[in-house]
Amino acid sequence: MGSFSIWHWLIVLLIVVMVFGTKKLKNMGSDLGGAVKGFKDGMKDGSAPDAPAAPPAQVTSATAADKPTIDVEARQKS
Repeated sequence: MGSFSIWHWLIVLLIVVMVFGTKKLKNMGSDLGGAVKGFKDGMKDGSAPDAPAAPPAQVTSATAADKPTIDVEARQKS
């Protein structure tokens, strides 16, 4: 009584196909497969970097002072 037989699963599958339709189920399956593939690619790319990245260069006050400052006034949209 606790487990489902093959007939129970076939009836559930038939009801799902009748409710959603085969085209929508195919689209959902394709989207799910693409998401899983993207997740696996992301995990593969992010798990082990080949070379450690160099830290970004620090901005010194001399280079920041050489650039002109532009004053801007924000206006409210009406």
